[in-house]
Formats: sequence, C-alpha cells, structure tokens
Amino acid sequence: MRTRVAAFAIVVIAGLISSDSIRAQLQLGFRRTPGAVYDVDFKGKPSGPAPRRSLSGVWEFANGGAEGIQAMGAMAMPSDGKPEHELPFTPEGREAFVANKPTFGVTQVPSAMTNDPMPGCDPQGFPRIVLHNAHTEQILETSTQVVILYQFNKKWRVIWTDGRALPKDPENPGWALKDVPPPEPRWWGYSVGRWVDDYTFVAESNGFDDRTWLDNAGRPHSNAMRVIETYRRVDADHIDKTLVIDDPKYYTRPWAAFDKLRMRLQSPSLEIPEQECVPSETARYNLLFGDPAAGVDAR
Repeated sequence: MRTRVAAFAIVVIAGLISSDSIRAQLQLGFRRTPGAVYDVDFKGKPSGPAPRRSLSGVWEFANGGAEGIQAMGAMAMPSDGKPEHELPFTPEGREAFVANKPTFGVTQVPSAMTNDPMPGCDPQGFPRIVLHNAHTEQILETSTQVVILYQFNKKWRVIWTDGRALPKDPENPGWALKDVPPPEPRWWGYSVGRWVDDYTFVAESNGFDDRTWLDNAGRPHSNAMRVIETYRRVDADHIDKTLVIDDPKYYTRPWAAFDKLRMRLQSPSLEIPEQECVPSETARYNLLFGDPAAGVDAR
C-alpha cells in the first residue's frame, strides 16, 4: 500500500509542477487568489489618501498568500526552534504546550498521532483562524458592529462598537455580587472595538474556550487570554494589522503574533473561494497518507 501511495503522490506532484499557472505563481513567490491583485501588480503607482474611519471592503495579503499560510505557527514567532522565537511560557503554559501534539513545529508528530482538535472539524476559533491559514477576508461595518467574514471554513466574527465593555473575567467572584451568571466561554471569544483616531481601530477580545489552539504548531492558550488587534488604515488601498496575545496564565508577558501585516483592498466584486473542513476528506487523507506515514496499517 505504501508503494501505491508514494507513486500516487509522485504523479500528483509531477502534474502540479507541469502546470504553467503553478509555475508562474512559484516565480512570483506566492500563490494568487483567483481574481485578486497584489502590490507587485502596482509597482511605482502611488495610492490615494486613506478614508477616515473606514475598514470596509474585501482584503487580501498585499504581498501574497504565503503570508497567510503559517503552518509553523504565528508569523512573528514561528515554532522553528530558534531562540529568538521561543515563547515566554509560564510553567503551566509549557506543560500545556508539551501536551499538545501538532503536525507542524518543533514538537510535531505524524498526522495519525495528533491530538489537534481541528482536523476533526472542531471550530478552530480566534485567533487561530488568522494564525494558521488566513486568506481573503471581508470587513463589514454597521453603526454598532464591525463584522469580519473569513474565507477559511466560511466563518465570521462580530466586534461590538456600541460602547459596551468586555465581560469581566469569568473567574472573578464579583459576578456573584451582581447576581449575573458569568459568560460562557466561546470558540471565537467576545470582542469590542473603538476608533482611537481617524485611521486606527483597536479591538480587544476575551472569554475564549481554552480547547482551541493558537496556531498549527500547538501553542496553547488559557481561559484568561486577551487578544488585542490594531488596524491602521495607511492609505486608500492598505491596512496594517497587528495582533498581540496577552495570557498571564500561560505566558509571562504579552507577545506579538504578527506586527503590521499589510493587507490590500480588493475589488468589491471579488468572489472569495470556498475552503471548508470536510471530515470525509480528512478521513481519506489519513487513509492514503497520514496512517502510512505514521506506520499505521489502515487496511
């Protein structure tokens, strides 16, 4: 069976390499989203002024999709074994990290041995959706919300902008004094945001379900995690995004998962392609590749 799988893989790879469109994309250094435009397409052409207090639109990585495919973990802090990328774990956080069995990074295992909740189609949650396989996203704005629509698994988030505060820590005993039950943890957390000036929007999130991972490399988070996102509208065509993890249970200090990641505005008619988690396809992948690679007899 392993011989047949290997032969099948070689045929598939050969077919991909022989594709003119794939070769052209490799020469650019990234894979294009069909119909999208990138900064390389506008070399030497200046952008216009940034609109005031506006994030609306369809956005793609300005310098190519490779920025979004972060298999080794958060872009600014990949799990590659380099000392400068070692996360500031607390003892509890390191214990949680070692208990996770990812298929990427310094603690990777064969896919048949992983305990990653996502291949079984558990919600990947936030911020993993932007620290794992982020691509095109669409931002909608209303008088009370900023809504972000993600390509991967067709998910969305709501960031409230109506002046409400974040929920208090669910473990805070002050909840009992107000006779209000603590909020249930959520896969996507609770998010509130505000404009700090005409071109900078800051969102904060908490209340996360700690069953999710931060990224593909198995970085954990606790239920005390807070995520801070900054969106800076730099001109008519670009937003710079920064995302910081603040989790005092698992990390001794806040750390940036990515810093000033540039997104480019796309045509409003760009159709964002489908990219779903399909359990039957995961099972077939394990049958053909994952189980043989781990030495599991899948017959």
